[in-house]
Amino acid sequence: MATRSDPLAAYHRKRDFARTPEPAGDTAPGPDGSPRFVVQRHRARRLHYDLRLEIAGVLVSWAVPRGPTLDPHARRMAVHVEDHPIEYLNFEGVIPAGQYGGGDVIVWDIGHWDPHGTDDPAAAVAAGELHAELFGQRLRGRFVFIRRGAGNSGREEWLLLHKRDEYAVQGWDPEDHPTSVLSGRTNDEVRADPEFTWRSDLPPDRAAVPVRAPEEAPPGEDELTALASLGESGTWEVFGRGLRLTNLNKELFPARPDSPAVTKRELIRYAARIAGTVLPYLRGRALNMHRYPDGAGAKGFWHKQLPDHAPEWIARWRNPDGDPGETATYAVVDSPATLVWLANFGALEWHPWTSATAAPDRPDYVLLDIDPGLDTTWEDVRLLAGLHRDALAHLNVLGRAKVSGRRGVQIWIPITAGPSFSDTRSWAEALSRNIGAVVPELVSWKWEKRERAGLARLDYTQNAVNKTLVAPYSPRAAAGAPVSVPIEWAELDDPELRPDRWTIRTVLDRLAQHGDPFRAVLTTSQALPRLSSTPEPVRREGK
Repeated sequence: MATRSDPLAAYHRKRDFARTPEPAGDTAPGPDGSPRFVVQRHRARRLHYDLRLEIAGVLVSWAVPRGPTLDPHARRMAVHVEDHPIEYLNFEGVIPAGQYGGGDVIVWDIGHWDPHGTDDPAAAVAAGELHAELFGQRLRGRFVFIRRGAGNSGREEWLLLHKRDEYAVQGWDPEDHPTSVLSGRTNDEVRADPEFTWRSDLPPDRAAVPVRAPEEAPPGEDELTALASLGESGTWEVFGRGLRLTNLNKELFPARPDSPAVTKRELIRYAARIAGTVLPYLRGRALNMHRYPDGAGAKGFWHKQLPDHAPEWIARWRNPDGDPGETATYAVVDSPATLVWLANFGALEWHPWTSATAAPDRPDYVLLDIDPGLDTTWEDVRLLAGLHRDALAHLNVLGRAKVSGRRGVQIWIPITAGPSFSDTRSWAEALSRNIGAVVPELVSWKWEKRERAGLARLDYTQNAVNKTLVAPYSPRAAAGAPVSVPIEWAELDDPELRPDRWTIRTVLDRLAQHGDPFRAVLTTSQALPRLSSTPEPVRREGK
């Protein structure tokens, strides 16, 4: 344990509380004075279990690599680590990469405990042997902690064992119980959506539901009725602005066999209703607009310069590094009204930069784009996406997938800002080539589609300044107004999944039922692991 003058000194030294959600803590005792304990299943560099006993106002802690057990024949190594604050008792979430202990944490067990054979457990720990009766939801009975000496790391190694009592269970393995006793969630689920609630009444692949409402409420029925009542043009009062709208009955998206053409009025209605969901992916970033003033059936073009006639209230970013003749001023979508204005301007697709305007040369996402070739089937795309999923899981890197709304699948990987675009491009290329080596019969590295012999390209080149992929929930310029929709990785196995399955007419129903599985990219900060540039392919299942 740390010194009694400052029992949390070591804990504080190792953490930057401006960056980690962990509690800073004080040493106040529990409200009823009874000693409590917690066991947290913690995936940092390696999986281990943190067993913490409340003693003298702090949580005296041991890291148990194989986890505590009820098996009286088992002997577990337990490394004595720094004391933690009492507030850590209920901590369940994600510690940012780069912070001490960075990784995901669940409360694996919790309860109270009584010292056995001593009235001074702090002195017993100092003397090197503590007997403790645990009364948890999983751990019960008498445990013994015995100090063995310093290990290779220089930290104290202890022996942890369970006595032969009425609670002993031969062969009992903590890994047979991988969920949190507080939320019922696994480490994977907490890591993927640390700010989501878990809906146990939904299937596991759909149970992550946002607990936060959109920052600004969508337009109400009266406002939507007012939009529907406008003629070909008019002013719509919404989001505190009077927005001048034009050509509202113009067909912007051709019909599909199963649905009629989509008008500009419908696009504007969708932009207003989806704004609260999509804004977090656009805010604080320069936006490249893909405009189709004559509709998706005609040729579109990239429009990056914010026009002079744009309202003054639209946020903008002036690129200090732009060369003469290049875009000088970009739109920044920081309000729902801005998104509605862009839709009226003919921006059918919304492409945010992968770096924030505050640090335009430092990306905070890595982008991976599965770009189908002329002969690439949807089954091929799903296979390639599954290999990306498996590779990221192997690397313990969080990435989120979305169908492109056209033919492919795109993956966003959130990172701690710091690497350059050259760094992220090199990393993405190494990962892509490792994956491509698994299925060389499906992949070409040629840029032009006509040179690929019909094969797919794993495109890592979007990891460059001013290069983009379409935002989640952005429409795509195609018949029926399809949308680029985030999916759970498990949905790759859904036979009904298609890259253009959802449209601006249907995606809001999906969002209401299942939430936004992409939200984890907004709350995750992680460092990229080193990758070999020489392909060391992820093994295909069954190979």
